Amino acid sequence: MTVASPETKAITPEMQAAHDALNDTFAAYRDANDERLAALERRSSADVLSEEKVARIDAALERQQAILDELAVKARRPALGTGERAGDDAARREHKSAFDAYVRTGETAGLKRLEKKALSAGTGADGGYTVTVEVEREIGRRLAAISPIRAISGVREISLGTYRKPFMTTGFSAGWVAETGARAQTNTPTLDELAFPAAELYAMPAATPTLLEDSAIDIEQWIAAEVETAFAEQEGTAFVTGDGNGKPKGFVACTTVANSAWQWGKLGFVATGAAGAFPAANPSDVLVDLVYALRAGYRQNGTFVMNRKTQSAVRKFKDAQGNYLWQPPASADGRASLMTFPIVEAEDMPDIGANALAIAFGDFRRGYLVVDRQGVRILRDPYSAKPYVLFYTTKRVGGGVQDFDAIKLLKFAES
Repeated sequence: MTVASPETKAITPEMQAAHDALNDTFAAYRDANDERLAALERRSSADVLSEEKVARIDAALERQQAILDELAVKARRPALGTGERAGDDAARREHKSAFDAYVRTGETAGLKRLEKKALSAGTGADGGYTVTVEVEREIGRRLAAISPIRAISGVREISLGTYRKPFMTTGFSAGWVAETGARAQTNTPTLDELAFPAAELYAMPAATPTLLEDSAIDIEQWIAAEVETAFAEQEGTAFVTGDGNGKPKGFVACTTVANSAWQWGKLGFVATGAAGAFPAANPSDVLVDLVYALRAGYRQNGTFVMNRKTQSAVRKFKDAQGNYLWQPPASADGRASLMTFPIVEAEDMPDIGANALAIAFGDFRRGYLVVDRQGVRILRDPYSAKPYVLFYTTKRVGGGVQDFDAIKLLKFAES
């Protein structure tokens, strides 16, 4: 399996300064929240000033974390060089030159000749022309850096429209036997398959004629930079809540069942015991239950997934010794953690509410699969929005749960 992982970048002075500011703000948050809890114990009711102070520092903490996250993503985002890469062959350089001519001027002769030579039907009527290998690879690396679920999931590249993965619904039987004992015949496994169709994802950046005429502009880098955010936002939503119709199937959209009655094809959930909320007494206990709902083989690679508002709620939780369960990143390029497990912030996760599946925990590398079909295509459109030139850019992406035992959900309900 090919796993997309962002390149490790050096920690910049800006990242270190943001990390230090985040730690300082969290220290102030701990002090203010401790004062609030102490006042609550003395008076048996919330102190308005203490509540406002905690809320104010919590908002500042959110801003500091957002700044650090943005800087970390920027550092992980690779830069596309303007020079030729080592090992480029003549065909790749020819494609690069023909693609540049098409994007800048609309000249199609070079790309038509190349795709005819490759026995490809990639004409304009077929939906545009294939971008260069460098641009396709660059878009994939950038998505791995900024798309939250893709960054922690398994990723596989395919050349066909659907990826099919077999799995055993009943396995081989096994057992112990003495050296000279009789061996019973083993059962034949029953196989089924999961299908992950690749749906079309598109973005349509616009350029001015002046930009396209400027030879100093690296047109490939411009395209990669323009489509990365649009692609990341759309696929990020689909990987979480997508219904599987013309888009990937999100893990929150899967059929769910109480974890005690878990079965293959459904995701197990742990209920908080309170409708739309954490329980009033020992609220963090349900997080412990969620962690240990996952089997040990998955738990060691577990990651929490939640949105920023939910993370703000769990930030107040402490263990029996009074230590906060949420901790800021240990380094400027790290992630915040909850109960020592990393937290991935996905804004498409539901807010805390009645029956909401607002927190997920699991080994997403084994649990969720992102499928990328080879080839990113561009169709140049100089007519629809004159004087601007539109670039209808498409790639095919699929996704879905591949191991239903590797992800568990926290449901904010009584049962």
